[in-house]
Amino acid sequence: MAERSGAATIDRVFASAYRIPTDRPEADGTLAWTSTTLVVVYVSAGGRLGLGLTYAHASVLAVIEELLAPAIANHDCFDVGGCWIAMQRAVRNVGRSGIASCAISAIDLALWDLKAQLLNVPLAKLLGCCRGLVPVYGSGGFTSYSNEELGEQLGHWSRVDGCRFVKMKIGSDPELDPKRAEAARLAIGDCQLFVDANGAFGVEQALRFAARTEDLGIRWFEEPVTSDDSEGLHAVRTRTPPGLEVAAGEYVFTLDDARHLLSQDAVDVLQADVTRCGGITGFLRIAALAEARHMEMSAHCAPAMHRHIACAIPRLRHIEWFHDHVRIEQMLFDGAPAVRDGQIAPDLTRVGHGLRFKATDAVAYHISGDALA
Repeated sequence: MAERSGAATIDRVFASAYRIPTDRPEADGTLAWTSTTLVVVYVSAGGRLGLGLTYAHASVLAVIEELLAPAIANHDCFDVGGCWIAMQRAVRNVGRSGIASCAISAIDLALWDLKAQLLNVPLAKLLGCCRGLVPVYGSGGFTSYSNEELGEQLGHWSRVDGCRFVKMKIGSDPELDPKRAEAARLAIGDCQLFVDANGAFGVEQALRFAARTEDLGIRWFEEPVTSDDSEGLHAVRTRTPPGLEVAAGEYVFTLDDARHLLSQDAVDVLQADVTRCGGITGFLRIAALAEARHMEMSAHCAPAMHRHIACAIPRLRHIEWFHDHVRIEQMLFDGAPAVRDGQIAPDLTRVGHGLRFKATDAVAYHISGDALA
């Protein structure tokens, strides 16, 4: 055992940030953007490199380099839980949420990838599979899109990719949203329509939208009010038409964040994001909490990083097939998933999570940290 542990000692942690332009301007109910920042992290041990990532500000690099890398230096990389606790302690005085949690998530993902590589198994097999295929829902439909662009994008996911669910953004101009939702419904036929306000509405405004669009059969209302307002989420949840589920959780950074949403009966479906909530270790803990309350979950964005863990969560409903992240992952990662018949699957012929970063292809987008090429 001592020999195996020594061979797996963490000897280096390094990271880099990349800013990738969007293919066209994007906006939701509370924000507009023209680029996405990707942070890539490697953890080295036992002659292997584990790969992790997060979609966050480049300031994540400072947390990784100054706090987290020293905290797990010389740890046995097989002891992922011990490393996770060490990183949580390292950010005590700067706060566990936000940037710090994104940094921890990226390293934790790298550690799980590394452990699976050293054991020569796919990550899904290491975690334990309860399914082999995971449904996805097409996600985009930004408020900056014309109705034609909206219909084209959502229609492609439903008709070509076979997605049974698609999601559009609302909230930038609430008076236009019912007509935009009508355009989406025409484009997708019988496919389930989801909407996401990104917390742009107040309770009464969210309820007005739900009432005005009841005939469109919308099945999912994500963050109708800010996820900080658990009472508001509960109010919307209890007053919306039957069959319309309220979802939130993409800004769950800690187990306590998830516990608060669940204890307030704020959601019908709990979301979590493995690149924000403390990585696979954090996601597993949140999933256990949801399981105890018989609550279904949905994985937020970053489909390449969710497809293995999604196979291990009994109550996980689907993964968000988010336009920006899908585009980046297929551009810059060998082994990124492709959707078929509305589902994705882990590649069980590859060890770890099976992704390899195309560092040379990413050089043009590099903004800070080790270039990795």
